[in-house]
This record gives sequence, structure tokens and C-alpha cells, in this order.
Amino acid sequence: MPRNIFKKPPRKDAAAGLMKEKTDAIDHAFQHAGIRSFADLGGSWGVDGGYTFYALDNYPIESCFLVDLFFPDDARRRKKNFRRLQLIQGDFGSRDTISQLPELDAIFLFDVLLHQVDPDWQDIVRMYSALTRCFIVYNPQYIGSQTVRLLDLGEEEYFKNAPHSRDEEPYATVFRNPDEIDPRTGRKYRDDKGIWQWGITDKDLCDLMESLGFDKVYFENYGQWGPLKSFEGHAFIFTFTGKG
Repeated sequence: MPRNIFKKPPRKDAAAGLMKEKTDAIDHAFQHAGIRSFADLGGSWGVDGGYTFYALDNYPIESCFLVDLFFPDDARRRKKNFRRLQLIQGDFGSRDTISQLPELDAIFLFDVLLHQVDPDWQDIVRMYSALTRCFIVYNPQYIGSQTVRLLDLGEEEYFKNAPHSRDEEPYATVFRNPDEIDPRTGRKYRDDKGIWQWGITDKDLCDLMESLGFDKVYFENYGQWGPLKSFEGHAFIFTFTGKG
């Protein structure tokens, strides 16, 4: 296991309802990497921007962006308390969305890389590497021998590696009509970003970051991710050194 160069901070009351795995990574980065600006990509879904607001509640932020397709009322309400926060509504994998962002100290990628197709997760990292000097990542990581597109495993193996039922939508439609176009998105059903798409290995993620000049300076393994024996919850911080 790589050396963890940071010390554990105390858990803060503001973290109630959030994953400690992610708030710990935020704490480490903000305390030791001089983070004063960031973008939280896809950080609205399921947590109402909770990690954005955690950072704003606990650290001196000069500017930040919450980027997602939709914002619940609670996130919009809380945003009013922070003039430094901007909400950007759009697909964070779209170049039009990326063009609205300035250079930033950090990018949050929490539970989003495994969903990214067209552009794939590697392209997301490449595109945002030009805007930041630090990636803070938490992802269910695949412990198989190589990164896989989960749909390529076939239906039986797919549902052994995804925490969903084959009768659940949009999964049922994806497997019934994988190459048909979804009229809501204009994308093939198999390219739905709402489903689990990838099993990403640590090696492939770290090799990509290294090729872009980012060193891994923090890593925590939180063990098996839920019921999935082939996935573990891993947290990373990568900082730019320009050595790639």
C-alpha cells in the first residue's frame, strides 16, 4: 500500500449524513494541498451537493462550482448562503460545460468515473487535467486483473458486478434494446450514464494519472463495496507534479 503522507483529522459534525471516506479525503486535500477553489462533478445526485457544502462549511473557499444535470430544491436553497458557489447545469462530460469552468485547485470525482461513457472515464480525466492541479477521487474500484466495460461481460456477469436488479429500469431497457437510441438523450441505451458502466482497476487509474503528470499522494482502501465481491471502495488524492 502506498504511503499516506497525511494525518487523520477529526470528523466534523458537518459531515453528518455524508460518507466519511469522502470527507476524510476532502479534509486531507484542503489541509495539505492549499485548495481554495474546486468543482464537484456530478455532486448533486443523491446527496444534494453535500460534499460541496461540507467544503464550504469547513474551509476558506474563494470560488467553487457544483456541476450536474439537475439540482434539487435543497441544493438551490443552500446555495443562497454562499456567494462563492456557482451551479452549472449540464453534463460535466460535455465540452460546452467544461468551457464554463476556469482553472481550479481541485476536482471532486465521487462515485462518477464508473458511469462515464462517450466520453469514457479516461477522457473525462484527461479533459479536466488541463484545468486542475489536484484530483480528489472516491470510486468503487474493480479488483479484477484489468479494467472492463461491465456490459461486455454479458447479462449474467453484469448483475454479479452491479448493485441493481435486471428488472429495474433503466437496466431492463438497456439489456433489451442496447443499441437502440434513447429518445430522451439521443444516445444508445447501452451508453446511459445512469447505469454502472465500468470496472476500473487501481493500476489503470493511477497509470493514467501518472501519464498526465499527477502523483498519487493519498490512498485509503475501505474494503468490499457493499455486496459486490469484485469491488472495493478506494479514496485517492492525485496532485500535479508535471513528471508524466
